[in-house]
Amino acid sequence: MPIPVSDVSTWVNKEGERKLVEALQKLSSLRIIEQKDHVLIMNDTFRHQFQNALTGGGTQQSFGLPCSTPDKHPVDIPFLDHYATTQWEAILHYMVGTSLTKKPSRGVLNLLERSKLMQNSTDNGGQLQITNKGFQFLLQDVNTQVWAFLLQYLDMAEVLQMDLVEVLNFFFQLGSLELGENYSVDTLTQTQLQMLEDLRDYGIVYQRKKHSKRYYPTRLATTLTSGKSALATVAGKYNHMVQETNIDDTTDTENVDQGFIILETNYKLYAYTDSPLQIAVLNLFVQLQSRFRNMVTGVITRDSIRNALVKGITAEQIIYYLQSHAHPQMRKETPVLPLTVVDQIRLWEMERNRLKPTPSYLYHEFNVQADFDAAEKYARDLGVLLWSNNQKRTMAITEAGHENVKGFVKRRLQRA
Repeated sequence: MPIPVSDVSTWVNKEGERKLVEALQKLSSLRIIEQKDHVLIMNDTFRHQFQNALTGGGTQQSFGLPCSTPDKHPVDIPFLDHYATTQWEAILHYMVGTSLTKKPSRGVLNLLERSKLMQNSTDNGGQLQITNKGFQFLLQDVNTQVWAFLLQYLDMAEVLQMDLVEVLNFFFQLGSLELGENYSVDTLTQTQLQMLEDLRDYGIVYQRKKHSKRYYPTRLATTLTSGKSALATVAGKYNHMVQETNIDDTTDTENVDQGFIILETNYKLYAYTDSPLQIAVLNLFVQLQSRFRNMVTGVITRDSIRNALVKGITAEQIIYYLQSHAHPQMRKETPVLPLTVVDQIRLWEMERNRLKPTPSYLYHEFNVQADFDAAEKYARDLGVLLWSNNQKRTMAITEAGHENVKGFVKRRLQRA
């Protein structure tokens, strides 16, 4: 129904007039609305498809097509949660090097390598090992991890010449499905059927058999477009164990979920968890010593930190991990972590990073000292000078500054 422009103007106050104009301009540029005879009209095709999207109507089934026949082998929500957790944690276990779960599929391994979460290691027989980016990935919540995977999948889909519109459409469709409901594959395109196999490996959807005519979205799928947590993080899943240690009988459940690590000034670390995954993550930068039913102990050493640095993990990432998983008892202190330990971790990193390779261009053989001095000053003022030796009339320039400095030197020599 056409809407008079004068009516639209009454929808906002004076402060919002500029934003209204900007919004209408964007809608017009996208051909979603058009103005005729002082009225605004929505594009018929857009209006029709928008109604279908909101109601799940039309032939596209934007909210999926529920199966019309009962499943002979129905599954419930606890089963789907267990399946999603098992599949997703299998990927995380592989990233940190534990052998408690089966090796992920070839498609998952390709995605891990392509996304640079893992890389081939010459020191480990060509096996994949976690990278700096991979460790940062482990620090994120599950929703963020899943979206990182899907965005990389989207990038890979373009290389595989899959229809990006269909891929994106299926991602958002999954986010609108109902947990515990089973949906028919009949309305899916060939591209989306191909996606189902990959999404099963991630734990995003469940199918009893590869060529099953129905599929179930897991919680990893149904929370894609919401702010709700997909699954309890692995740390949170096991943090209830802390309560059994009787460190502080007054600690409530909410605080317990905040962390499980206690770090002392003597570099000793106590982790109240029995999660193999969390223990494996700690093993990346802690020298573990003892393991009990619901706790492991270890010590942070120069060698354990260097082992992490070799993998590309940074000191700041280690410190962030320790702080974000600190036990409530430690959170009562300011600062949360002992400064002696934090400073030493940074010093160990600086010790290893005393030499830092930087791609650069070398300028030398200036015939006149004045030409060198002018070029050096120009580079310094631009902030692109890495190093210079006045006596040898030699300087190193960053890659970004090379063209500017080269042009300056050429112009000066031409004037000479």
